[in-house]
Amino acid sequence: MKRLAKTALFLLIALTGTSHRTGFTGQTKPLASAVTINLSEEFQTIHSFGASDCWSAKFIGKWRDKAKKNQIADLLFSQDTLASGQPKGIGLSLWRVNIGAGSFEQKDSSAIRDEWRREESFLTPDGRYDWSKQAGNQWFLQAARQRGVRYTLGFTNSPPVQMTRNGKAFSPGGKAFNLKPAALEPFADFLVTVAEHFKFDYLSPINEPQWDWTAGKNGKANQEGSPAENADILAVTKALSTKLATAKSKTKVVTGEAGQLDYLYEKAESGRGNQLDYFFGPNQTASLTKLPNAEPIWAYHSYFSTCRDSTLVAMRQKAAQRAKTVGSPPLWQSEFGVLGDICGQYNGSPRHTDIDYGLYVAKVIHNDLTIANVTSWQWWLAINPYNYSDGLVYINGPDGLYKNHDNARLDGQVIDSKQLWAFGNYARFIRPGMKRVAVRIGEVANPVAEASQGMVSAYKDAARKQLVLVCVNMTSDALTVPLSGVKIRNGRFAGYTTSATKTLTKSTVRADQVRLEPKSVVTLVGTYQ
Repeated sequence: MKRLAKTALFLLIALTGTSHRTGFTGQTKPLASAVTINLSEEFQTIHSFGASDCWSAKFIGKWRDKAKKNQIADLLFSQDTLASGQPKGIGLSLWRVNIGAGSFEQKDSSAIRDEWRREESFLTPDGRYDWSKQAGNQWFLQAARQRGVRYTLGFTNSPPVQMTRNGKAFSPGGKAFNLKPAALEPFADFLVTVAEHFKFDYLSPINEPQWDWTAGKNGKANQEGSPAENADILAVTKALSTKLATAKSKTKVVTGEAGQLDYLYEKAESGRGNQLDYFFGPNQTASLTKLPNAEPIWAYHSYFSTCRDSTLVAMRQKAAQRAKTVGSPPLWQSEFGVLGDICGQYNGSPRHTDIDYGLYVAKVIHNDLTIANVTSWQWWLAINPYNYSDGLVYINGPDGLYKNHDNARLDGQVIDSKQLWAFGNYARFIRPGMKRVAVRIGEVANPVAEASQGMVSAYKDAARKQLVLVCVNMTSDALTVPLSGVKIRNGRFAGYTTSATKTLTKSTVRADQVRLEPKSVVTLVGTYQ
């Protein structure tokens, strides 16, 4: 207990259990450091929490087994509540739809080795639009809207193959955008037509432009993709901006999708870095704030920035500071999953779905929200057939991993994960339009120490007087702490706990005696006075 008190981290406010009677009642350690909420100190307005339909929706959305499809859609999108009070799903507020380049129609000649990672195109080789394509993706788009998902975003990994320099959906090499010189306007026309047809709220035209997306030594590529320099991103964004404005479209361009966080504030020598200065700096003609139908937002991906905790915090501090110096454009974290080896503690391969991985996800979300001040946080693979840890919902065939993608699959399994539910501790309760407010843990903030011990963040809906706290206990100890700075109606929170044995399990929690069970993510919802 002395060690915990000295590090002065402990925040945490928590709860567990399915009801007040069955909540966590084990031994807890009292914490010397109070958690203080300051409702008057506001930060960013939350826009959304999202995930993408890559790469599985094209197959799974065409399954004849409607019960399994709807089970997956409920887990991702539903805002309904079960009789026990547990949420039916995580209630995503944004859904990312992959606008394919046509590698699927090319089959093996696409040179993309995995057919799960090939995608159809709405544009046929003779220039017609075939709206029957990507039928599986369209099923999930409709399912998202039916369940109340607020925003939809169409994104591309590559221009249509007939517009690329090599006729493929991956790069022939180099840093330049894989687009024929004369195809800029047709590419913009294509994206505007697709966006108007599906009424997307947002278009993201270029994905992870820092990576080269070329074929390997075997001549095969891993997926659709194209590099791009900042000048390419600007040219595409300007073309889209003009065409959307001319069409009086409600769709807005959101760009960036930086493959690594530090490309926002350094690596300028690559022609693909120092992006906040390039696109928002006061002396730059590229400023996105001057373009119609272009949101003054920059998106990054949180890969390769989470090991160690000091790096996790420092990179987000640098991004937030640089954003502030160029006029404070909102940042989005628009793609994340468990990728590669992370400090020898987590790994993408093989598949892990346990609470340690849920806690890791919660830690990254917490720091993106509270240090980088992102307004939207988005996951990568919503539905995963692979033996890998970067999914929210997993699908298994009768013999294990899902190799067969046929339409029946009555013998398959739908499997949730702690990544899903820990993400849900944020997505389900922090709704669009809520404001993040200040939390102080002890006298001196120490986000690096908190990242290995415990974290708490707070959000308010002023119109409804609703307060949401999300608490993360990274340790194997059960904890209890005092909460100050806010008075909760009736002295009770509704609590939702994700742990090794629980998935957003509901309980009633006394505001003056909050308890946190070991290795858990807990959301507290109350009405403040």
